Amino acid sequence: MSQDKPVTLAAIIGAHGVTGEVRLKLFGEGWAELKRYKSFNDGAFTLQKIRDDNKGGAVARFAECTDRNTAEKLRGTALTITRADFPELAEGEYYHADLLGLLATSETGEALGTVVQVLNFGAGDVIEVERPPVDGKNGKRFMVPMNKEAVLEWSTAGMVIDSAFVID
Repeated sequence: MSQDKPVTLAAIIGAHGVTGEVRLKLFGEGWAELKRYKSFNDGAFTLQKIRDDNKGGAVARFAECTDRNTAEKLRGTALTITRADFPELAEGEYYHADLLGLLATSETGEALGTVVQVLNFGAGDVIEVERPPVDGKNGKRFMVPMNKEAVLEWSTAGMVIDSAFVID
């Protein structure tokens, strides 16, 4: 993934109170993770304060938003950072955003498709791969667990999937 491509961490879903605070829908690990970032949208929003809303979201105050009317106008605004702003990872760790768009091949070199989604149903990440289009129609999709047995190797160039995990 490009280091300067924007990654959405939250979205403003409305105003909170009359002093310019906004309610946020979160797309990451939680509200506390957003505290590490001081600005969003290439510096357009400067985070001053953030707290849990006790409903799975957050309430935030940005320096640029000082009243309810401004807060209401921001409804629907995605809050983004660049991939370069993410914390460094340990060996073997990855961000979901880094897997999206990777080309997948089998261990024999067969082109399998492109990673289109990363899901987690509670037992670990699962990647969804879309096969190449056929006769102008989208290719079929299949899912593979993101573990060492199924995904033999991966890098920014692509991933190699054990063909035993590929379902047609």
